[in-house]
Amino acid sequence: MILSDTRILEEIEKGTIVISPYDRKYLGTNSYDVHLGKYLATYKDRVLDARTHNEIDHFEIPAEGYVLQPGTLYLGVTEEYTETHAHVPFLEGKSSTGRLGIDIHATAGKGDVGFCNTWTLEISCAQPVRIYAGMPIGQLIYFVVEGEVATLYNKKGNAKYNNRTIKPVESMMWRNEF
Repeated sequence: MILSDTRILEEIEKGTIVISPYDRKYLGTNSYDVHLGKYLATYKDRVLDARTHNEIDHFEIPAEGYVLQPGTLYLGVTEEYTETHAHVPFLEGKSSTGRLGIDIHATAGKGDVGFCNTWTLEISCAQPVRIYAGMPIGQLIYFVVEGEVATLYNKKGNAKYNNRTIKPVESMMWRNEF
């Protein structure tokens, strides 16, 4: 079950959902709009290796915007820091973003109960497109969880994305054993 706007507000009041900064005008019927933060990153190497730490270069989006190029994976970040203590958050692209040919996540649209951080975006584009810090980039949808959660994400010892950040975070796949 997806939370409605009324339920999202109730959960914010209870503290089970935290969105910062929060502005009521970004609350939709059953979602909350999130915005592109001021930092992007690209991988230093063109060929990535799942078993090694692939380093990234961070840069700030200039006031005049930044033109994304097809064939490059950009890591972005939401302006909004979020916490979800009783629901499963899903990050989806906005239709307006998609209609510009921008994808905001390749596979990581679902968060975990207990996720407390900004969201790293896996941005790609179909054709060159200029983007801006602060532009609406996606929407958070919250799902009800059935049953008791044994360990919240922010309490897991092996959680790889728990360090609070305002910059995009590279893949931590290399920390897995395989």
